[in-house]
Amino acid sequence: MSPMQAYVDLNADLGEEVTDDAGLLQVVTSANVACGYHAGSRAIMRAVCADAVRHGVTIGAQVSYRDRANFGRVEHEVNPVVLERQVAEQVGALAEAARAEGGFVAYLKPHGALYHRVASDPVQARAVLAGSGKLPVLGRPGSLLLKLAAESGRSVRHEGFPDRAQTSDGHLVPRDQPGAVLQDSAAIAARALEMAGSLDSVCVHGDTPDAVAHARAVRTLLEENGWSLRSCWLSTASNP
Repeated sequence: MSPMQAYVDLNADLGEEVTDDAGLLQVVTSANVACGYHAGSRAIMRAVCADAVRHGVTIGAQVSYRDRANFGRVEHEVNPVVLERQVAEQVGALAEAARAEGGFVAYLKPHGALYHRVASDPVQARAVLAGSGKLPVLGRPGSLLLKLAAESGRSVRHEGFPDRAQTSDGHLVPRDQPGAVLQDSAAIAARALEMAGSLDSVCVHGDTPDAVAHARAVRTLLEENGWSLRSCWLSTASNP
């Protein structure tokens, strides 16, 4: 498929209380909104949803472990019944905020340690799916979460991380290792361009200091090379 006839989604994490939400929402096409467990609050969710609706940005629920102290980046052993309930609570809170601002939650994307855990843990993956109703799911290629979601008839989309270094087996380099988080906007944009042909969406992490600059560089280079930027959920999203 020629890039002149193709589109790609640009997503970022928002509502995390360390992010320039307003700046990112002028650039991205999908917003992974923190649902209060690793960051955010109901007031912040409403503010982000209001701005997302205003800019035509698709809203997604970024669910996580209940762990604000570690920003959701530490794995936890959670009873699957409890995890299912926690995911449902998070999705419900964001759905309420989105409805109040004239929007709706279109997809699910786990955050941090939960994102990585459900890529290979069937128990936690099933709990996350059970707690999120029939929402479509965003994740990395090869994720067990996406496999199980697709098998149950749910829509899935694949994403890549141009601002993160990867290991030889395709996993993200742990953040505590040198070079794990890329800082050069041009390099990040170049990697996003490489990914665009094989993935539905590229993610720029919103909690990095220059997140808006990175996102703008990514969008500019993609558009200069013939890619249209739009949400990858337009064909699946519907207001429940």
